[in-house]
Amino acid sequence: MKRSIEWQIATIKAINQETPNVKTYTLTLPNWTPHRAGQHYDLRLTAPDGYQAQRSYSIASEPERSGEIDLTVEKLDDGEVSTYMNEVLVVGDQIEVRGPIGGYFVWEAAMGGPLLLVAGGSGIVPLMAMMRHRAAAGAYSPDAAGSHNIKVPTRLLYSSRSPEDVIYFEELMRLRAECDGLEIFHTFTRQHPPEWTGYARRIDNQMLSEVAGPLGKTALVYICGPTLLVEAVANGLVQIGLDPRQIRTERFGPTGGNS
Repeated sequence: MKRSIEWQIATIKAINQETPNVKTYTLTLPNWTPHRAGQHYDLRLTAPDGYQAQRSYSIASEPERSGEIDLTVEKLDDGEVSTYMNEVLVVGDQIEVRGPIGGYFVWEAAMGGPLLLVAGGSGIVPLMAMMRHRAAAGAYSPDAAGSHNIKVPTRLLYSSRSPEDVIYFEELMRLRAECDGLEIFHTFTRQHPPEWTGYARRIDNQMLSEVAGPLGKTALVYICGPTLLVEAVANGLVQIGLDPRQIRTERFGPTGGNS
């Protein structure tokens, strides 16, 4: 029987400023349920006059954390929920949530790899849950001899407008430095650091070939970001030889379409 997902009251335990327009909210849940990396929660705000606004936000934290979740929210110019959260909510406040929700755009360690992750802007959030899950679960693949002692080979391609727009910057730097089979590639579409030698353009087929190539044709692919980016990347990967059945996508509207 399918589990009924009920609304519950979550308490804000911590708020972390990720970028000038993005914050991560750690929520403690009285009825916590383990999620799968890539799932989301619905969040509902109710005004004194009864008006309600509801939005869905991807879970950023790994399933191995118990009793709480992280939701990373970008403040949008026309976003009534994201603006309220960014400007009004403080530690100790309570909000209505329900979840976890979703079963298509998910990755679990048992699924193996290789794994190709492509993000645009705040599309990094569910992919961050996957990378955190990969680290926490000890996601290993068999080596040539059949022993499970090689971390699932994973490559992240992350498109941002500028370095200050990179969400989870410090954690991504740490994960890259661990050299456990996770490689991270940034591309900046508007501004890049002085003497930057990495990518500095929108994602194209050449970039996809260079990043995805070493993973081979059997890679599992997860793409999340603005609609135009997601469609371009998915089409590009098919054009360079990946099977569409290996590609899973999650997109959001035109906001942020210049990532």
